Amino acid sequence: MKILGIGNAIVDVICKVEDQYLIDNELTKSTMKLVDEDEFKKLLSTLKIEETVSGGSVANSVVGLSQLGNDVGFIGKINADGLGQKYEEGLIKEKVRYFYKKKEEISPTGTCLILITPDAERTMVTFLGIAGKISEKDIDKKAVKESEMIFLEGYLWDEGEPKSAFDKALSLGNKTAMSLSDRFCVDRHKQDFLELVKHRLDITFANEQEITSLIDAKNFDEIIKFGKQLKKMVIITRGAKGSVCITDNDVFECEAKKNLKITDLTGAGDLFASGFLHGYLNNFSTQESLKKGTEMSSKVIQKVGARLN
Repeated sequence: MKILGIGNAIVDVICKVEDQYLIDNELTKSTMKLVDEDEFKKLLSTLKIEETVSGGSVANSVVGLSQLGNDVGFIGKINADGLGQKYEEGLIKEKVRYFYKKKEEISPTGTCLILITPDAERTMVTFLGIAGKISEKDIDKKAVKESEMIFLEGYLWDEGEPKSAFDKALSLGNKTAMSLSDRFCVDRHKQDFLELVKHRLDITFANEQEITSLIDAKNFDEIIKFGKQLKKMVIITRGAKGSVCITDNDVFECEAKKNLKITDLTGAGDLFASGFLHGYLNNFSTQESLKKGTEMSSKVIQKVGARLN
């Protein structure tokens, strides 16, 4: 198996809203907020649903990798409820091997409201449910050892038990990659994330906001300097400024595609990671891998949702 993703198994509920809706509900644009079930239901009751799809950041990346022809798997915790059933079916349909046996749980399957404003930015409100209760017992040792790489998401660190799952996967994995996920997520776990990036990960994905927050950078030159000192691989997406990969002392850059009809930025980072990792795992050059990431993210932001089909 080329890659095993480990992340929050979340059903995405996609809704279009005006900016005023975010202000009225005290939501910060382009970030992810964790809420309890009551708050989630209250917000949901005020919205018109556009689409419901199996989601979760790393799951989206893994589906993208599968669509590019790679042998992939995923571990994420769901309940044996209606949404959990739909979630599993969604992955299997995309030829993703699912290494988790669902059972009836007290908490329901996790759900995320993806609120898309007219400027195509997405703001997320997540009720983790059972997804946030993944533990080391849920990590399939054989699947981890048999994959060339494991790919983790920073979102997993938002509750206690997942850290043990993270730890087990990292200690068993051959090569390790992770997405920093969200600026607020980085702010909450700065020291832990810095330790992971410096000592336990081979590849780190971040957007410019996230990496700036992680190292308290004053400018992009400081980010480049940090990346070179790491002697690992750091991939940074910069929106309209394109993307950068820092590996050892080398810096590779790729321009963003221009004149796109941007509809929804939900899956931009997830699908960029799909494209880059596809290149990396199939022996593309670093420049070609950045181009593939750019191509995938450019396609997904011109449609609603984080899946290409």
